Amino acid sequence: MAEQLGGGDGIREQTPGMRERAALAQRRQHPDPSPPSAPAPPAAPPGDGPDLAEPLTDRLRYLDAATRRIARGMNLDETLWELCRAAVPAFADRAFVHLYAPLPVGDETVADPGVLRLHCSDRSVRRAPGAAPATEPPSTDAPAAAAEVLRPAPGSPLAALLQEGRPVLGDTRRVAAAAAELLGTPQQRPGRRLIIAPLHGRRHVLGSVVVVREPGRADFTADDLIVASQLATHTALGLEKASLYEREASIADALQRTMLPPSLPETPGVRMASRYLPSSRTAQVGGDWYDAIPLPGNRVALVIGDVMGHSMTSAAIMGQLRTSVQTLAGLDLPPDEVLHHLDDQAGRLGSEHTATCLYAMYDPVLHRLLVSNAGHLPPVLLRPDGGVEVLDVPPGAPIGVGNGGFESVETHAPAGATLLLYTDGLVESRDSDVLDGVERLCARLRAAARGSAPPSLEELCDAALGTLGSGGRDDDIALLAARFEGILPETVAYWYMAPRPQTAGQARRLTRRTLGEWGLDALVETTELLVSEVVANAVRFASRPITLRLLHTDVLRCEVGDDSPVVPRMRHAQLSDEGGRGLFLVDQLAERWGATRVSTGKVVWFEQPLPGTPGDR
Repeated sequence: MAEQLGGGDGIREQTPGMRERAALAQRRQHPDPSPPSAPAPPAAPPGDGPDLAEPLTDRLRYLDAATRRIARGMNLDETLWELCRAAVPAFADRAFVHLYAPLPVGDETVADPGVLRLHCSDRSVRRAPGAAPATEPPSTDAPAAAAEVLRPAPGSPLAALLQEGRPVLGDTRRVAAAAAELLGTPQQRPGRRLIIAPLHGRRHVLGSVVVVREPGRADFTADDLIVASQLATHTALGLEKASLYEREASIADALQRTMLPPSLPETPGVRMASRYLPSSRTAQVGGDWYDAIPLPGNRVALVIGDVMGHSMTSAAIMGQLRTSVQTLAGLDLPPDEVLHHLDDQAGRLGSEHTATCLYAMYDPVLHRLLVSNAGHLPPVLLRPDGGVEVLDVPPGAPIGVGNGGFESVETHAPAGATLLLYTDGLVESRDSDVLDGVERLCARLRAAARGSAPPSLEELCDAALGTLGSGGRDDDIALLAARFEGILPETVAYWYMAPRPQTAGQARRLTRRTLGEWGLDALVETTELLVSEVVANAVRFASRPITLRLLHTDVLRCEVGDDSPVVPRMRHAQLSDEGGRGLFLVDQLAERWGATRVSTGKVVWFEQPLPGTPGDR
């Protein structure tokens, strides 16, 4: 936008801020020949250096100091607080800020631009000239308590003034009426004791700022109008920056949480709890993640990882790696093989980011834990007697380095033990290294286990977090706790059978005998039929012995494994077909069923509710 600068100096493009500063400088060179009573020059905002502590006659110097103060604000409250500190009492005796509700930021349009919210008033910042400057912003409760919403009447002076969007002095009846409506006070006589300046952002007007001088102080001048406009413009830019920052922080946090599992699976023989706490020092999304993946045979994979850095790129890589881990876990590979394939996948992604990852596999039947590590922190095992042990797992190289060298370490996981997987945000800070942090974590776990009864998983997670759960975190924290309960050997039956036509009959006899021993006679007839159909299907494709396993936990689970990777699909047989109804029967009679590819072939399983349970048919 081009504007004529005084005295025929020519036309040139000016931004709003440049135009107002140029106009102020022009007025300093060519003062108004008949100004109102000259006001005392505004005092500089305290606390900005020795030069600003002295009375200044140059408004440009005051404006420079005030705008620098406003720029300090990192959020909405701080920005408004700094504006009020800069304006009161150096420039005015009272200051009010009104914001549109909701505050328009970004590219969206304001649905109802007439709704305003009182955000800040002179009560929170006013102090007598010469008093010590306030050092802390007001409590957030004070502005919220004074908040009110008003709706300017269509065609009212206030609505017209806001639509025009230019700073004005209160020296006309129209401005006086608009000020009364804006401040919620009776209308006063027109005068130069009030300025209304719009808060112009990059795309929208965000609201307005009103500065008032009490009787006994010099009136505002045209130069003061330019100063107020500049204060409002810089405040609006700060508010817009703070709003965008808060919105991006909210989006980043939502993105991070959607990439984490919405809930942990309920697997017989193990109970789990988790925590995720974003960093309190950054608004950028991080790369910490955890996961729990059910495996065939009631086993479960426990995974935790951390992509280096805080950025959308880190989050994207984290999502890719987590998806890869889930796919690899479905193949039922050993932990070290999972990490080898994950490292290869990271190399194909072509990213320079590296990640650490720890993959553990728990078998509740054998009470066995297999762990492999790719540069991650070692897991901590809390034993049933209260002892705490940091598991000795070779660290290996981080994912993405390409050196491999991963090893699987097997350890006994007794019933009642709890495994804790965590990221470095839990044990590392600016004031201490990782080793000290791990020692403190172990001490907190020992203290939590000293009671007469073992702590619950939720209590254990809270104890592990300690004071970090209340804020002040340097980094994201991901925490996964798994308590091993195991499955009793007498509730598991396991057989190897040759792939022969007679195998289906053999499987029926073994099933009938086992269910009788478990007192599940009510399930014999249905289970025999389902076992016969699944085993007969396995015999058709298997070239090596097939496996049959029955597990009696909170449900009756049957698993049939063979060496063929061909996963059966249910189809609807025609009336003339002699076969093809096996899986249809399984689907109709079983509560749940599925087929999973594993490294040795596949496993087909189904589950039935126990007699007397809510799911029993």
